[in-house]
Amino acid sequence: MASMATLLSKTPFPSPHSLSKSFDTHFSPSIRVNVAVKTKPRTHRKLRVSSGLIEPDSGKLVELVVEDSKRDLKKGEALSLPRIKLSRIDIEWVHVLSEGWATPLGGFMREREFLQTLHFNSLRLDDGSVVNMSVPIVLAIDDAQKHRIGDSKKVALFDSKGNPVAILKDIEIYKHPKEERIARTWGTTAPGLPYVDQTITNAGNWLIGGDLEVIEPIKYHDGLDHFRLSPSQLRDEFTRRNADAVFAFQLRNPVHNGHALLMTDTRKRLLDMGYKNPILLLHPLGGYTKADDVPLDWRMKQHEKVLEDGVLDPETTVVSIFPSPMHYAGPTEVQWHAKARINAGANFYIVGRDPAGMGHPVEKRDLYDADHGKKVLSMAPGLERLNILPFKVAAYDKTQGKMAFFDPSRPQDFIFISGTKMRTLARNKESPPDGFMCPGGWKVLVDYYDSLALSSNGKVPEPVPV
Repeated sequence: MASMATLLSKTPFPSPHSLSKSFDTHFSPSIRVNVAVKTKPRTHRKLRVSSGLIEPDSGKLVELVVEDSKRDLKKGEALSLPRIKLSRIDIEWVHVLSEGWATPLGGFMREREFLQTLHFNSLRLDDGSVVNMSVPIVLAIDDAQKHRIGDSKKVALFDSKGNPVAILKDIEIYKHPKEERIARTWGTTAPGLPYVDQTITNAGNWLIGGDLEVIEPIKYHDGLDHFRLSPSQLRDEFTRRNADAVFAFQLRNPVHNGHALLMTDTRKRLLDMGYKNPILLLHPLGGYTKADDVPLDWRMKQHEKVLEDGVLDPETTVVSIFPSPMHYAGPTEVQWHAKARINAGANFYIVGRDPAGMGHPVEKRDLYDADHGKKVLSMAPGLERLNILPFKVAAYDKTQGKMAFFDPSRPQDFIFISGTKMRTLARNKESPPDGFMCPGGWKVLVDYYDSLALSSNGKVPEPVPV
């Protein structure tokens, strides 16, 4: 079988075409870009089969890496400007912006964009059209940094090793309303929200926005950069594979056979609809995650085994890393996850139970209603072009000895194996029921917990430093 790393082609491809569809929504902006809408009764929705890749938001990817010929010039310019030191998570956001995942954003948000994101989960463009934008992509600075910047209209962004990463120009500095940002993004200000603790609580009291010029492509040199395909590279790959539909599946956990069943069933459903070659984008989240999630490098090893063992077909699957940090902000964040995949060419998005959710940091309950994520996606402003595919519930069927879609008429035949249960089994070197996960993938998970026990007596890794 083809290696998961064999994804890119140097052959030039024709420009992708727009994909229009009929979609009902509660939100109707007066002007739309690249969206064909028919008025239909709200009780019925029909998807229209159309060939080609969906266009990015606003019609064109906004890529912010400077041309090769200008890099030395920009490095020299950066050395002459006031400096801001970036955290690892800041660099992940530079990465997201630089490749066009957040199209049409041209840099870190200015106040006008920040307020629209907080209050409307969307941005209204100059032509009156609306695109979804549900999480703030901002850069915080403190009083001392603000003072050093003074009247300068440009600043240079440097990494922790003192290397220039980018220039932010035509800057705007404005107040960082931390409590409002937290409350509107997460719906709570309870202590213990992982992303908040990492990036907001101790951040500066100011935000700085502006147009971004990224000096060279962001690389992490961790052995996984070949999986970090930009939206442009993914579009080229989908075109090379003659995809007439792309369905995206995001996860931050190992792939078990229930996930695989869902993905293969989705492809079958798309074939039944009339598509000829739907391609799966298996797109694990690769930015910041909380400390008890399985780290990215181990998840990628596990995903590779899933393809090697034939659980998913390498010919119809593209595995790539989504570089965004994780907020765990439930229905608010899942809109960002969906919107970013439009820019990568996906016109179908699989959404599961409690997407981007987590347990309440103080109380013993889920932070978000498990069904709100999929409901919000079906109504969200700026996502009208995206087809939302809700999860079918999969569980282990004892009568068949494999993962299957849950049949409520015989609930006694099914076992639900939660992520917590899965991790406990792997940590204790106990085997799950045959058919729950491919053997190669399960071994990777067991090896990960073995490595924890050897290195830290079973303690989870420390969070990403900021």
